[in-house]
Amino acid sequence: MNRELIVNVTPAEISIALCEDKVLVELNKEQCQTGFAVGDIYLGKGRKIMPGLNAAFINIGHEKDAFIHYSDLGTHFASLQKLVGSFQPGKRGLKVDTMKLEEPLEKGGKIASCLQVGQLVMVQVAKEAISTKGPRLTAEVSLAGRNVVLVPFSNKVFLSQKIRSSEEKRRLKRIAQSVVPKNFGVIMRTAAVEATDEDIERDLRQQLDRWYRTCGMIRKKGPTAPGQLMSEMSRANTIIRDSLNGSFSQIAVNDEAMYKEIKGYVHEIDPSMEKIVKLYKGQVPIFDNFDISKQIKSLFAKYVSLKRGAYLIIERTEAMNVIDVNSGNRTKAEDNQEQTAMEVNLAAAREIARQLRLRDMGGIVIVDFIDLHKAANKQLLYEEMTRLMATDKAKHTILPLTKFGLMQITRQRVRPLAIEDVSDVCPTCHGTGKIEPTVLLDKKIENQISLLTLDRGHKYIKLVVSPFVAAFLRRGWISLRMRWQWKYKVKIDIVEDQSTGIIEVHYHDKRDNDLIKK
Repeated sequence: MNRELIVNVTPAEISIALCEDKVLVELNKEQCQTGFAVGDIYLGKGRKIMPGLNAAFINIGHEKDAFIHYSDLGTHFASLQKLVGSFQPGKRGLKVDTMKLEEPLEKGGKIASCLQVGQLVMVQVAKEAISTKGPRLTAEVSLAGRNVVLVPFSNKVFLSQKIRSSEEKRRLKRIAQSVVPKNFGVIMRTAAVEATDEDIERDLRQQLDRWYRTCGMIRKKGPTAPGQLMSEMSRANTIIRDSLNGSFSQIAVNDEAMYKEIKGYVHEIDPSMEKIVKLYKGQVPIFDNFDISKQIKSLFAKYVSLKRGAYLIIERTEAMNVIDVNSGNRTKAEDNQEQTAMEVNLAAAREIARQLRLRDMGGIVIVDFIDLHKAANKQLLYEEMTRLMATDKAKHTILPLTKFGLMQITRQRVRPLAIEDVSDVCPTCHGTGKIEPTVLLDKKIENQISLLTLDRGHKYIKLVVSPFVAAFLRRGWISLRMRWQWKYKVKIDIVEDQSTGIIEVHYHDKRDNDLIKK
């Protein structure tokens, strides 16, 4: 399998596309202005205790208060609070490896006995803010590396369930016990199987250093809490950390600063893979060049086409997601209805597994497959769906087909639904359903160029437009672009962008900053 990671950096957000054999399978978007990502560690302040929910709301600086349940405090919450309290002004500060751990929390306890309004608490983002809900927090703080996950206030070595070899288990336990100090636990990830002893030891020491730096930040942030103690690495590096292997052929980035960051991280974890990181300098937008834009438009639609006329209908409601499988016109041409239904269902299962990852659909998903009459075929479809979902890193559960031909899937989601990020009010008609007369488009563009050159003194303008408008502006021996360059004494570049509306126009400078902010 040939895998590629395409990173599109804009002033507003970073879009990361993961492709397998040129087919888009994951799309992640990271807002540049909001730094509340899964894995970030904060020094929060108790805002409100909810005894009825056995939970509390914590202020971590987000516009909405974050939520933490008693069960998310963790067994060693008292020890964590003791550590946080030791870094207050006038106190020396404890070290986890030398401190005496407090008694573990009871499973059925009450949050009011552990948290009070105004209390400082170290927490980690477990789930990003989604829709009207604030972030979900946990006090079971952990730091993830490529091969290991460091767990403070624990003395156990856990191994990934995918590690089967007894010899390998003994090797990993031996490494962990030789490096990890007292009162620290570690989870050995599946990637550790292919790592050398030196790589795992280095990874462990890096996570220990991150923990000590995080603790050192408590004293600085305490007086101005809430505040961030430790930021998880960028989403692009997180994907690389969890997925990088020999199947990756290319990591393409269109921003030099992000390119250097990713290249440095890849060099750190696997120097032999450094050469696959490439800086994209083409004039065509990076997602258009790698055929990502077209896939986004087709794959995030309500109707998703399959081979030979079959298709899916994907509907999202408040309570659940519903996927309907339709055979199209195939049933009219085929005699064996059971075989036809089975072929369509298997093709649909492959696309559904991909769509769940691509859209990061969470909660309850109900799939209405085409009715099958043979029990063996129903079991085969269930087994195939289970196999296809095995590569999905999100926690999920799949139930066999019901007698009505419905399959129930539950899938955990920790980030906002991808479709919410790519859907927006039409920038051309602004939701009215009507657009300006196209005959006036050239006059409108010229007016903006006049404003930017004569009034604001710009000598370079990049017009980001749809392919249709680009062809219109370049048309003829003496094109409109050339006329405007001569008239306003300005350098004008035209860039085609398939994701731009038909008559939508963006005016950028050399650094891709928007010159006309709405």
